[in-house]
Amino acid sequence: MTDLSGLEAELRGVVRGEVGFDVTARALMTMDASNYRRVPAGVVAPRDAEDVAAVLEVCRVRGVPVVARGGGTSIAGQATGTGVVLDFTRHMNGLLELDPATRTAVVQPGLVLDRLQEAAAPHGLRFGPDPSTHGRCTLGGMIGNNSCGSHSVAWGTTADSVRELSVITARGERLRPGQDWAGAPDGLRALVEGDLARLRTGFPDLPRRISGYALDALLPEKGADVARSFCGSEGTLGILTEAVVSLVEAPRARALAVLAYGDESGAAEAAAGLLPLGPLTVEGMAADLVRSPAGLPGGGAWLFVETGGRTPAEARVRAEAIVRAADVVDSLVVTDPAAQRTLWRIREDASGTATRMPDGSEAWPGWEDCAVPPARLGPYLRDFRALLTDHGLRGTPYGHFGDGCIHVRIDFDLLTEAGVGRFRRFSEELADLVVAHGGSLSGEHGDGQARAELLPRMYGEETVRLFERAKAVWDPDDLLNPGMLVRPAPLDTNLRFSVLPRRPVDVAFGYPADGGDFGAAVRRCVGVAKCRTTTAAGPAVMCPSFRATGEEEHSTRGRARLLHEMLAGEVVTTGWRSTEVRDALDLCLSCKGCRSDCPVGVDMATYKAEFLHHHYEGRRRPAAHHTMGRLPLWLRWVARTRTAPLLNTLASVRLPARAGKRLGGIAPERQIPRIAREPFTRWWRRRKRRTTGDPVVLWPDTFTEHLSPSVGQAAVRVLEAAGLRVVLPPSRPLGGAVCCGLTYLSTGQLDRARAVLRRTLDLMEPVLRRGTPVVVLEPSCAAALRGDLPELLHDDPRAPRLASSVLTFAEALERHAPDWTPPAVDRPVAGQTHCHQHAVLGDTADRGLRASAGLTGELSGGCCGLAGNFGFEKGHFEVSKACAEEQLLPSVREAPQGAVFLADGFSCRTQLEQLAGVRGRHLAEVLAEGLEKKEKETGAGK
Repeated sequence: MTDLSGLEAELRGVVRGEVGFDVTARALMTMDASNYRRVPAGVVAPRDAEDVAAVLEVCRVRGVPVVARGGGTSIAGQATGTGVVLDFTRHMNGLLELDPATRTAVVQPGLVLDRLQEAAAPHGLRFGPDPSTHGRCTLGGMIGNNSCGSHSVAWGTTADSVRELSVITARGERLRPGQDWAGAPDGLRALVEGDLARLRTGFPDLPRRISGYALDALLPEKGADVARSFCGSEGTLGILTEAVVSLVEAPRARALAVLAYGDESGAAEAAAGLLPLGPLTVEGMAADLVRSPAGLPGGGAWLFVETGGRTPAEARVRAEAIVRAADVVDSLVVTDPAAQRTLWRIREDASGTATRMPDGSEAWPGWEDCAVPPARLGPYLRDFRALLTDHGLRGTPYGHFGDGCIHVRIDFDLLTEAGVGRFRRFSEELADLVVAHGGSLSGEHGDGQARAELLPRMYGEETVRLFERAKAVWDPDDLLNPGMLVRPAPLDTNLRFSVLPRRPVDVAFGYPADGGDFGAAVRRCVGVAKCRTTTAAGPAVMCPSFRATGEEEHSTRGRARLLHEMLAGEVVTTGWRSTEVRDALDLCLSCKGCRSDCPVGVDMATYKAEFLHHHYEGRRRPAAHHTMGRLPLWLRWVARTRTAPLLNTLASVRLPARAGKRLGGIAPERQIPRIAREPFTRWWRRRKRRTTGDPVVLWPDTFTEHLSPSVGQAAVRVLEAAGLRVVLPPSRPLGGAVCCGLTYLSTGQLDRARAVLRRTLDLMEPVLRRGTPVVVLEPSCAAALRGDLPELLHDDPRAPRLASSVLTFAEALERHAPDWTPPAVDRPVAGQTHCHQHAVLGDTADRGLRASAGLTGELSGGCCGLAGNFGFEKGHFEVSKACAEEQLLPSVREAPQGAVFLADGFSCRTQLEQLAGVRGRHLAEVLAEGLEKKEKETGAGK
């Protein structure tokens, strides 16, 4: 039994980096992207090679295993372990040198691949291998797994791009593996020279042979390349601290030929025949993996074939030559880089999309990346499909067809004893099938625990014993990542699901996509870590708190891991009362970005609301939950008592404002927004209203009603100009007004939210009976009604009816006033699409409306960082500001002269005002101003 406190104390005494043996640190590292789970003793984030050496010395003396970890996206279990996990992403993540003349780079193991690509790009260079996880996988992990990616038909595997490594062995020896036996530990050369015949004949010759140790790279005719043989060793031979890697010349221009086939077999049969034409990629996928075939040529399966050239025309010519050589149903050649990125995103998201079958049921890795000779791919896929059918299983193959490497997630039942038994039987039979086709059990992601047990079926017992002897040469104490590659743990043990409760836990939300099971919702996170990207691409939002902090616990994946461990009850033992889970969720902005950007649809905002509901049940809540969580209640009270001027005055005076913020749990850096002297509905009652036209119900949300009534007034002006008759929802003097419950939802006051929403449904009954569309101006309120309402009141048939009635301002004009022409504003725009609009509502109608009004330019993605109550809460200001600095504030600074700053959300407008000093406006306000200007011009011309 390891003395954890003694181990932690000793490590703290010798390591400069962080040492974490607390519940959160251990819980975050229990899993990678595989089916497996191991609880580490602790986590160390080394600052340099000296730290690594110190950890190895302490652990060797104490007999504690050491596991190296990069981005944690391994899918065979090799990034998990029971000893000390070395997290290289925190500090040892640098690009130390880049030499364009020699086309080399010196990298640390925690460097994310995209950072290397960004640095190499200005020199016309790039690192060849590019897995779909390029935005979060690390060079150390790629070397450990010998990763490949979509361009391997042109540039090979990671081993093809490694020149020299810096490695520390378990016994502290520092080696520089390279060619001609450079950096070989004592005994390795004798081991190889004693078994040359086996090394020359016992290894399949195919482009994607990743399984086992690459001992054949040590043959004299292959240059006795110790660095190459180290690649793919999964952290079992030594700890990598630095690497010299080769770069390749990037094509100046690229074209993408998308080739459509009738089915998967047709695509697979065609792939090998395209290789002589020199493509950069030959990627394949079938229709059952594509959420939406928009933009793809018609067919049942596709090959994505990329070509390069010195000019776009040259790249296109090569792509068109491939189309002519291919026997296709349909095809598409794309040269526009943005359009290519859109198409590639369909392929890259497959690693997450594949975790759900078309009917929503779960699918898992385990046989993710077998590889066969490319010419055998068609027959192999047919046999593979037949084997799935024999076992009553389903899976959707996709992947690197040009290299004969297939990815697939299969709907294994890993929750029951019978299902796990079938998983084992299928694995054994599939291993035999792969070997029968001359293939490798792993073609990209390594063996880990998922496949190492079956290596004797591929290599034979004698070669596997040779692997064991090689491991003993490098690591005689079996300290490094034991249980991987040699003497492996059985493939059906340590499954991550075995610790979860067998019965669904009692929850408030309905989780309709997960059968009402909160555990199944948490299981959605399979660890592909798209939430760990350090830059938001295009309109993407997820995950702003991770990008602001760089901390795993503040990523969507990290929070899902903690929730998983909370349900498991082994590491996180206090259930819903867990302070560790609470603290990790504290910096979740509830932006809902993960709901759309996560390939598997994790919805952390809902999980956070659920957790807070249980965590504070029967307990004292933070002051901010009362002040901002019950904001609709307080603002209605202010309106009834007509005390807005008094409160605004007090909020502008230093001492009362400071005291109020302290009592209310509000960040001292924040200014308290001014309350409108006249609420929107009071203005509405005294105005002359239109009595003709198709009716639309304008929802008086809390922000429009009490804080920004000008938005509501502008919307009425525009909707009526478009020929619509605006009405307000029913209300009762004593029964209250309608409310979406947003502030109660975001603070986890779900009982109160449920009561508010039921009252709202009661009031809206006449509207629902008439089927009148409901226009909601505040995106977060519209998202709450469209998404949260039917999930929280899943037992009320009126909830989905109201949800389906909700329209955004732009959607209302598009659907109910299609012939109306907006005024020509003719100005550039800047600002940000509301994160809830991006995640739940979509902005297609808004884009169309802006274009019709002559509003040019694109809005940025990301999250403004205020996010309702989040940015106002004490302790959140710095993260809130960092989120705004990512895209919103730069978009303001870079805006062209005369730009309109669009911000449909009250939070976004407030953030713009308080951090940038500019006034953001709702699209309705901009169009209303355009109408007024048009009327004045028309009047002047009469």
